[in-house]
Amino acid sequence: MYKIGVISDSHGLLRDEVIAHLKRCDAIVHAGDINTPEIIEVLSQIAPLYIVRGNNDKGQWAEALPDHLCVNLGGKNFYIVHQKKDVPKTLNEIDFVIYGHSHQYNCVKEANRIWLNPGSCGKRRFGLPVTMACLVFEHDEVKVEKIEIK
Repeated sequence: MYKIGVISDSHGLLRDEVIAHLKRCDAIVHAGDINTPEIIEVLSQIAPLYIVRGNNDKGQWAEALPDHLCVNLGGKNFYIVHQKKDVPKTLNEIDFVIYGHSHQYNCVKEANRIWLNPGSCGKRRFGLPVTMACLVFEHDEVKVEKIEIK
C-alpha cells in the first residue's frame, strides 16, 4: 500500500488533525497557498513533499517554489498546480490533476484522469468545511478518501 496526503490552502495554519493524517502517508502534495515557510519545514519532516506556489505565497521564501509540478508518485503521473485555470489544455499521460484555490473539495474522474481539489485544510473561510484528501494505492487500484476536519 502507498498513501499520499493531499492538501491545499493551509494559509499559515497546520492543524493537529491534518498532521495526524499526514503522518500516516508516504508522500505529501500541497497545492499552494502555504503562506509561511514554517509550514514547509514541518511538512518536509513528515514525508517527501511535493509543493507548488499559490497566489497568496509572497516574499523571498516563496520565489523558489514552482508554479506547477509534474511528478510520478505510486506509479502514476501527477500534474500539480494551484489554480485549475492554469492547467494546460493538453495533458499527455497525466493520471491525476491536483489543484486548490477555491477552498471547495472536488473530485471528478474524466476519461482515465482524476481531477482533485482537496479543499482547504487551513483557516475556515467562506463558510466552507475544512477538508483534505488521501490517495490510497493498493493492488493496482486507487481510492480517493475525502477527510473532513472538525
